[in-house]
Amino acid sequence: MDLIDIRKKLKKNLDKERYEHTKGVMYTAGCLAMAYGYDVDKAMLAGLLHDCAKCIPTKEKFDLCDKHHILVSTIEHENPGLLHAKLGAVLAEEIYNIKNPDILHAIKVHTTGEANMNLLDKIIFVADYIEPKRCEAPRLGELRQIAFHDLDRCVAEILYDTLHFLKNKKGAIDSATQLTYEYYKQFRKEA
Repeated sequence: MDLIDIRKKLKKNLDKERYEHTKGVMYTAGCLAMAYGYDVDKAMLAGLLHDCAKCIPTKEKFDLCDKHHILVSTIEHENPGLLHAKLGAVLAEEIYNIKNPDILHAIKVHTTGEANMNLLDKIIFVADYIEPKRCEAPRLGELRQIAFHDLDRCVAEILYDTLHFLKNKKGAIDSATQLTYEYYKQFRKEA
């Protein structure tokens, strides 16, 4: 299945807003790949499929996790929206026939990240946050500029902003996000 076929199939499985976001992530990932000398096609494919499980109803997400033996943490039980990353990696392989482990891993970690991510992981993590349709995040303009000059710093800044947003709204924080920040905070430049 090529990129065009996957786009057609994906368009049927996502709502209009999510599909537009997905295209933005795909193109942003392609741009970041060019900036960092990474395979553009792989980056665009990972960007296209990063939210392939996002619009699945909650009960079905839990059923699919059970079927595929995906462990669901307490935080994920409380915030089932987080499951779309791990589940998306499985569905990208099962439904869209993606076999490349780097692409599947980037999909799996695009929400919480993880310590010492590879280049594709960081590209998708950042592209998801800075794509052109995003407008709510603080410092978005600054982060978009940093993304094309220092990817590790951009990851650190995104994690910093995300954790502060969740703490201020008293939202649950996935321990993976906190652990990822603990690794990447070394790349932050304190203001």
